[in-house]
Amino acid sequence: MAAVAEAEISTGKETLPADLCLEIHRIMVRTRAMEERMIKMSKSGEGFFWIGGPGEEAFNACLGLQIKKGCGPAYDFLHLHYRNSATLVAMGMPLVDGIRQMGMTRTDPHSMGRNFAGPYACREWNVVPISSVFEIQYAMAPGTALVQKRHGGDAITVVTGGEAGTAEGDFASCLVWSTRPGNELPVLMVVTNNQWGISTPASTQHGEHHVVDRGKPFGIPGDVVDGNDPVTSWHAIQRAMHYCRTEQKPYLLEAMVSRLYGHSSSSGALRVKNEPDCILLLEERLLRAGILEQEVIDRIHEEAGAEAEAALEQALGEPRPAPDDIHRFSYAPSPVDVVYPDDYTGLPS
Repeated sequence: MAAVAEAEISTGKETLPADLCLEIHRIMVRTRAMEERMIKMSKSGEGFFWIGGPGEEAFNACLGLQIKKGCGPAYDFLHLHYRNSATLVAMGMPLVDGIRQMGMTRTDPHSMGRNFAGPYACREWNVVPISSVFEIQYAMAPGTALVQKRHGGDAITVVTGGEAGTAEGDFASCLVWSTRPGNELPVLMVVTNNQWGISTPASTQHGEHHVVDRGKPFGIPGDVVDGNDPVTSWHAIQRAMHYCRTEQKPYLLEAMVSRLYGHSSSSGALRVKNEPDCILLLEERLLRAGILEQEVIDRIHEEAGAEAEAALEQALGEPRPAPDDIHRFSYAPSPVDVVYPDDYTGLPS
């Protein structure tokens, strides 16, 4: 055990200690087990539409473990997208909560069973509700960052999205609003680039060499990282967060990742064979370093699979939303509720 504790995994001059690599690996495996069970749910009728992040676990786990987690402007705000499941698991989300959302149970803490898998929400951790409308989170992020800057401290806003969504005007709005002279904002803009926009190759749409190049005219520093490598991902995220926290200015980070089950269940969610799998790549390195043996790796996968199966069994026995639940929590309480008690919008007919 002492030898394992002293071991490390390295990429170039950057290293991660064995214990952190093992923690990241377990998060990645547990997240993958949850996602693969959700894919089966979409095909068996136990769930509905699936979209998620198999292939992005390495980067997203490293992101979740470095979040300053809490509620309110003293803590990091997260404007995520629908492929950030490993980020939530790394932050402490139990697998059953992801399964509940896929099964659309009333016990789903993210949307009370009224949204499909992926659009998470958690007030206690400043995870702003994820919208299925592409990339609007980039336009929202400067708002929470402005509150944080006025509040003081080192909290930052993290916003993530795919490279296809950067074609939306919301991404450009984030570049503009986070760099106004004298009013720069601590926004960490993350682009997870799987090189696909549903069925459209990114190479046919992007004239720039990398998405981070679009930050240069605004003076936004950036980096491109191999998102399949947890070592380089960890340090790139760490550097980006440090810059945003200390300089109170934006940073643009592009992670090159895989998309291992296609876009979503609508495209079949079939396993893609010709893209690198970040879990297998990490396991090869752990084996070479003598940090893990194959039988231990097999047991970790078995335990994760059993956890996902137990989560499904639990969720299937829980209640579904009722018709009266459809408008719950859609609007914040307002003084006009007294005037229009039967109209949840609070507006006159």
